[in-house]
Amino acid sequence: MDVPYFVEVDEARRIAAEALSLLPLPAPVEVTLSAAHGRILAADLHSLVDDPPFDNSAMDGFAMRESDVPTVPTTLPIQSTVPAAAHDDMAPLEPGHAVRIMTGAPMPPGANAILPIERCEVGDGEVTLTAPVRTGFVRKQGENLRKGAAGLFAGAHLTPAKVGLCATMGHPTVPVRARLRVAVIPTGDELRPAGEPLRHGEVYESNSHGLVGLVRGMGHEPYHHPAVEDTLDGLRKALDAAAEASDMIVTSGGVSMGEWDLVRRLMEDEGDLRYWRVKIRPGSPPLFGLWKGTPLFGLPGNPVSSHVVFRLLVADAMRAWTGATGPIETTVRARLLDPVKSTNDCLTLRRVTVSLEDGEMVARQPRHQGSGNLESLASADALTLLPAGASGAIGETIDVMLL
Repeated sequence: MDVPYFVEVDEARRIAAEALSLLPLPAPVEVTLSAAHGRILAADLHSLVDDPPFDNSAMDGFAMRESDVPTVPTTLPIQSTVPAAAHDDMAPLEPGHAVRIMTGAPMPPGANAILPIERCEVGDGEVTLTAPVRTGFVRKQGENLRKGAAGLFAGAHLTPAKVGLCATMGHPTVPVRARLRVAVIPTGDELRPAGEPLRHGEVYESNSHGLVGLVRGMGHEPYHHPAVEDTLDGLRKALDAAAEASDMIVTSGGVSMGEWDLVRRLMEDEGDLRYWRVKIRPGSPPLFGLWKGTPLFGLPGNPVSSHVVFRLLVADAMRAWTGATGPIETTVRARLLDPVKSTNDCLTLRRVTVSLEDGEMVARQPRHQGSGNLESLASADALTLLPAGASGAIGETIDVMLL
């Protein structure tokens, strides 16, 4: 075979990223903030205003000059009340007075300190301050973000907090990457849609449902194809149609070494195959290449393997191609409470549950680890990231990828 074979994970990622960097991306689009959640920002976003735009109170309470309260308790006459929507025509604070103020309301000219209402005793036209006043309860203009400063950068995954920041900066719309159109194609004569009667030798097709969810979780648009039977003509037609309508193709099944592993055969004979097999367990048979100029990831048919390979390789390629900095896989350290079988030549991704016990993250392996056991993935919290040759012994502290 004249393509890289049984490659390391980093090499597989490099090969895919290099190939994708030469392909055009759909043009960015402008969307409203309500449509921006989960999207990938296409350009740096600069604030149109200072944040906060004016000095304001962080508390419901009273505003005063700090110098007017040298000791406590101190009683001051109440000059006025400032609501949150107060405008610029506010009267300056008179010396030796206090102003009742609401959270977020502008500070009266001359005031520089706040005392929360729960530490004040309000009387008839006066307030007794029972605790030291705080200048720290004043939110200063521009302390979070200055007008013109970049608040978000191209590639940012627009989480709810980041979408809120877009609004804080004054942007009603934002430029985002167009969603990749991703064709998800399961393959295999034995596959039937859930709910249909099964004959002996048939199983319900599940891989595509998990892959569709993973694509959506990356912020892109999956196109869910029905299962393709094991014929070269049928598979070729399905791939041709997907290449015409989609930006990326993800297949499941048909990539191993058997006679009926037709995705591999078709990519070897008629496609542009860039690598086949990667040093991971489970999931070592994946391939990557181009079909009619469209990038194609061929994932294994075992349910756990397809999910693991997507998280490890396909998600990374999507981020690389779109310049996205998220969503990312989160890795933590955990101490093994059960032995985990590793391999001598592969990165081992076993399914484990993780919990915090006595201030320490620990991992257990409560299920058998067959790559056809999807329940073991559905009930897991994380995947081990055991390097080749690691012991996986009880007590070893390892990296785990949170699910």
